[in-house]
Amino acid sequence: MNRWLLPENIADVLPSEARKIEELRRILLDRFQTYGFELVMPPMLEYLDSLLTGAGQELNLKTFKLVDQLSGRTLGLRADITPQVARIDAHLLNRQGVTRLCYAGSVLHTLAAPGAMSREQLQLGAEIYGHAGWEADLEVQKLLNEVLTLSQVGEITLDMSHAGLLTAILGDFEPGQEALSTLYGALQTKDLPGLKALLASWPAPIQAAILALVSLSGEPTSVLALARQNLPKVAGVTAALDDLERLCQALKALPNAPRLNLDLSDLRGYQYHSGVMFAAYVAGLPAAIARGGRYDMVGAAFGRSRPATGFSLDIMTLARLSNINSKKSAILAPWSHDAALTQEISKLRAQGEVVIQLLPGHEQDGDEFHCDRELVEQKGAWVLKTRA
Repeated sequence: MNRWLLPENIADVLPSEARKIEELRRILLDRFQTYGFELVMPPMLEYLDSLLTGAGQELNLKTFKLVDQLSGRTLGLRADITPQVARIDAHLLNRQGVTRLCYAGSVLHTLAAPGAMSREQLQLGAEIYGHAGWEADLEVQKLLNEVLTLSQVGEITLDMSHAGLLTAILGDFEPGQEALSTLYGALQTKDLPGLKALLASWPAPIQAAILALVSLSGEPTSVLALARQNLPKVAGVTAALDDLERLCQALKALPNAPRLNLDLSDLRGYQYHSGVMFAAYVAGLPAAIARGGRYDMVGAAFGRSRPATGFSLDIMTLARLSNINSKKSAILAPWSHDAALTQEISKLRAQGEVVIQLLPGHEQDGDEFHCDRELVEQKGAWVLKTRA
């Protein structure tokens, strides 16, 4: 067996990609900070029951499990940081007002996610706790649009839906967990024959409303108008459509507004979210580059229910699509024991310059630095000159 082989869908990150990933991580976290988000760093490993609290079966299937040799309890390697941050807000910080938290850390999936090249991802996200209104949803969507624009990934399309629509349509009707899971799957794939077979014994008004969801996709103004005509006139449906309309109007007014699309049958992450859900798409990636939404009920599992909304993305996937060229310019210096040269190199490095001192008998190797200048000795002094 070749000892350098890695598990399937696990890969080393080489200098060129690592440089870009780290550059993006710094850019995006700095932008989060300008909004007042505070950085947190949850652990990679937690007790499984804590790690999966309020997260649903989908996250359970993504999570690697192992036994803790100290306690004998089952541990999980995190597949998503969002529930951990919800735990920090609800249980550790215990603040009463609005809290903005952000994070950037590795997650591991049992299977590679659609669009991802590796089962290991560098997840970055931002979450707002403590405000139930649509204004918090707008802030996280605006922030997502900004960080994707900063990442230079081209035109951004933002798809939106609302988890509250189906909840309001079902009302007091309880189809059972297995039927509900089948329903969500059929809605996501727009499987009309499957939906009709599943809904055959359900109340007629619910059947009609759910089947109407499948065709409610496209430009927001027309979709919302059709939704108000074809969906039940109940409070939950009206409130969900009002939220979507306000958000679309506000997003259209942004300087670098994304292209907007509504798909009211796309309920991915339904076990997780409770309100507006959104996904961002860019050219070159068939899956969403980022996902987010409102998940007000997760904190309740940790003993304190808090309104919550946010988004996350994988920086490693983002780096593959980004047109940022962050290759660092550098200065070449010869190897010498000269005290004046050592002093000049130290001064340049203190100013933030990259100075590569060539070791004896070697030329500059590697392509991660563009050596456009060099230190040369002229009349007993070390002078910085442009390289030919």
